[in-house]
Amino acid sequence: MFSAAVNLFERWGVSDTEAATLLDLPVRTYRRWKAGHIGRLGRDGKARLSNLMGIHKALRIIFAEPHRGYEWMRMSNAALDGQSALDVMLGGELTDLIRIRRYLDAESAL
Repeated sequence: MFSAAVNLFERWGVSDTEAATLLDLPVRTYRRWKAGHIGRLGRDGKARLSNLMGIHKALRIIFAEPHRGYEWMRMSNAALDGQSALDVMLGGELTDLIRIRRYLDAESAL
């Protein structure tokens, strides 16, 4: 799942520093894992990866063209008080990822 997240971060245009924040890892650790030296993830890390994959899945349901979903991550959104989904998630808390996932799950269910 970590490899899928790295690929997703590339499509979202996420920097290593931003990716480390999303995964709650030191940047150095993220870069080492990205290079293939993956360590063990705790419960929080697994929950973060699961939510990121859920966000990706919901975006694929909402947007027929994948690139629109990738672009949406950085777009200002009135439902998020003018912030982008990525801005919200970069708050760094697991609850920030959960907030975006719940929002997208609700949108994809419409």
